[in-house]
Amino acid sequence: MRLIALAFTLLLLVQPALAGIKDSVAAKAPSGVVLVLDEKGNELVAQNTDKDFVPASVAKIVTAWLALEVLGSDYRFKTHFYLDRNRVLYVRGGGDPFLVSEELALLAPELLAVTGKEHFAGLVVDSSYYPADLRVTGIEDTNKSYDTPNVALAVNFNTIHAVRKGNSVRSAEKQTPITPLAITQFRKRGPKGRGRIGLPQNDLTVSARYAGELLAAFIKKAGGSVEGDVTTGSVPEALTPLHVHHQSRPLSEIVKLLLLGSNNYIANQIFLEIGTHRLGGPVSLEKSLQVTGEILSKHDIADAIDLKEGSGISEENRFSTYGLAKVLYAFAPYAELLPKTKAGSRYKTGTIPGVRTLAGYVKTSKHGLAPFVISLGGRTGKTRFRLLRTLEKGL
Repeated sequence: MRLIALAFTLLLLVQPALAGIKDSVAAKAPSGVVLVLDEKGNELVAQNTDKDFVPASVAKIVTAWLALEVLGSDYRFKTHFYLDRNRVLYVRGGGDPFLVSEELALLAPELLAVTGKEHFAGLVVDSSYYPADLRVTGIEDTNKSYDTPNVALAVNFNTIHAVRKGNSVRSAEKQTPITPLAITQFRKRGPKGRGRIGLPQNDLTVSARYAGELLAAFIKKAGGSVEGDVTTGSVPEALTPLHVHHQSRPLSEIVKLLLLGSNNYIANQIFLEIGTHRLGGPVSLEKSLQVTGEILSKHDIADAIDLKEGSGISEENRFSTYGLAKVLYAFAPYAELLPKTKAGSRYKTGTIPGVRTLAGYVKTSKHGLAPFVISLGGRTGKTRFRLLRTLEKGL
């Protein structure tokens, strides 16, 4: 009887507290979508939860979950190298999303240890792992760094970070040498001063040739050289790989950096690998969407998560609040991969014109890390964090 009385007393105390939190949430964002669930799936806060919403980059949580489920935390992307009898070096891309300058600095000495430092007669980039007509929904042909095309072999997220002063162009990164193609592209498409541009959708050979030029620059740094041209083409069928470079970062680390930096290129490279890994080549967006649908169906949320691509850049992506909450329950073992607030909550933001989202796990005193979803319209980026702080203080 004492236990029953105590439970009843606690219930009477909790209900007014929750009511106060709900009132505060409603006052800050009366039209906003807000959902918080406890560890058993009970609603702690639920406002406008019958509305579907555009997730923006919160969609990257779904992509991260799918990738970790299908590929595994220790998965590493591969890049294959071949050498013919004339010492022409062939590089076949494998969709590595994190082939950055620091990775090329590791790769080049490994490669020369196998091939020797005698000069290469040429360098051929083979991007055939991705079909030439591959397009991702929501990615447009602009010079913006968030609109970079997804290709089998690209460096530095298929972007160029440089500084232009007059007709002079120099690298904006001490770890990245400037190359002839980088200079040409930045003069043609870059801003005055410092900036980062994405490489074009309408000529994917630009991405491949820039990757080849930058690789050649790192080969030179490592003591080798490429004397001939950097071109695009296919690896001759008779050749077998001389060296296979495994990305130094496992998928779990790449996902953590993805959730922190919210890079669209990384997200869709990972998303495209999901379909190919499960269903085999060639790479296609349709295969990844098929695998996504199969996994969502197993969790009974196929109708609640409508994903058109993996980054959230497409406004055609539509989520229900409870569908995303189910994903958050499934993603809970990987919660530490998300950025953390000072109070200890884990979160991911989403921002596209007219959409401001926030989702993750709010740190509560009574329920530990509780899944939450916030979706707001308009210019309300700060409001979503004010709502999160209200939840942190009150739950």
